[in-house]
Amino acid sequence: MVNLPGNRGSCWVATAGPTGYPQLDNSIHAETVVVGGGIVGLTTALHLLEAGGSVIVVEALEIGRQVTGRSTAKITTQHALIYRHLIDTCGLPTARSYAEANSAGAARIKDWIKEYVIACYLERKDAYAYATSAEGREEIEAEAEAARQVGLRAQVLEFAPLPFETAGALCFPDQAQFNPAMYLVGVARAVMDRGGRIFEHSRAILIDEASRWRVVTAYGTVHAENVVVATNITVKSPVGMANRTQPRCHTAMAFRVDDPVAVDGMFIGIDAPPHSIRTGRDGAGPLLVVLGPKFNTGQDGNVAGRFIALEDWARKNLPVGDVVWRWCNEDYDTADRVPYVGEPDPDNAAGFHIATGFNAWGISNGSAAGMLIADRIQGRPNAWQRLYNPTRTHPKDYHQNGESQSIVSRVEDIPPGEGGVILRGDEKIAVCRDIEGSIRAVSATCTHKGCTVTWNNADGTWDCPCHGSIFASDGSVIHGPARKPLVPVEL
Repeated sequence: MVNLPGNRGSCWVATAGPTGYPQLDNSIHAETVVVGGGIVGLTTALHLLEAGGSVIVVEALEIGRQVTGRSTAKITTQHALIYRHLIDTCGLPTARSYAEANSAGAARIKDWIKEYVIACYLERKDAYAYATSAEGREEIEAEAEAARQVGLRAQVLEFAPLPFETAGALCFPDQAQFNPAMYLVGVARAVMDRGGRIFEHSRAILIDEASRWRVVTAYGTVHAENVVVATNITVKSPVGMANRTQPRCHTAMAFRVDDPVAVDGMFIGIDAPPHSIRTGRDGAGPLLVVLGPKFNTGQDGNVAGRFIALEDWARKNLPVGDVVWRWCNEDYDTADRVPYVGEPDPDNAAGFHIATGFNAWGISNGSAAGMLIADRIQGRPNAWQRLYNPTRTHPKDYHQNGESQSIVSRVEDIPPGEGGVILRGDEKIAVCRDIEGSIRAVSATCTHKGCTVTWNNADGTWDCPCHGSIFASDGSVIHGPARKPLVPVEL
């Protein structure tokens, strides 16, 4: 891996504290089994438990440490330029429903933080979309009018309250930010207090239906009337989601700052290349968190270069000190910028629920998704069912597969700390060399759909350029859609 500044990992996860839930090791039953301990899964679980249901949550790794714990964690209905887009492409009722769902999702987070006394650094902040061009300024003015049409408070400012020149900003007042990993640790505790059960290090390797739904892990099985697959991209679905979505990543860096209010608010740029900015903190003090533009997972052969460019941009534009944390996060986009949530096939797979495609706005959308799924399991109507319909039409050419960016001729061409894919006949082998020079080799064929993986030189992972599966250097699954590891190979 390239030697980059800062600790590799999310500043939110670093301050969240341990969880320590057991591994599933027997056969058990509940009304609902939730696969995935992120914001969608735990919101669904707690809603069901509040209504008197029985719920089991199985998490492949640890609660709050994956996608939610690596997000920007803005609790806001201001999702860049979303409302003008939705009105123009889907109509005013859809745009209004999106605003209502995300308003409710944001309110649910704040209510639970208060009700369950969750310490997660919740702070009220204004949210800004800022422009750096005259064209961007026009888009901001159009978005402000669209936001007002759907019932949201929006104000156009002459410039953003940032230490660099802008051409205007759209302000949504009285939004919020928090530490998402700490929040999920608190929600998990509430799930347990309500009688739910949580199992960590219990990856679902099989989900199928017999007399009821069955989720099988390496050492145990959960039987349930309902199954909720809340795993960023679905690891199983009766209607395929992989080709309805596009996996993408962004880079994030957290810098130490002397003045914690030098940048006050949550910001996202709308002109290319866009950057996202917010304040935060870890155990040692205040931080400024900066995100770079998105890129398709596994389709960039130099992710480290993106971190270098991000640090350079931050130092030129913001009052930042040392890099303390750095990480990549992955999400899935949809063609219409609305997530897919619900039962994909209620006639043939009743009780099977999914949530995916959050377009980097999974905090409020994820909470709304959990509320919707819980309502549907309880047989209650929900006004957002049509908005999030997981089988709505989509462009057939939206998803774009990519090729491995890591093909090399020989193992000798791979320097210490790096990885590459070599060809041996028809076999493709993913080889990485540690800094001491030792070699590790696994199959380069993704266990999801057979695409050839790319070496991520910032995280030291193997990333699939087709559907976004990410594997550790030893081939173990970090997250899916793959459920099986890359197979070890003898060189």
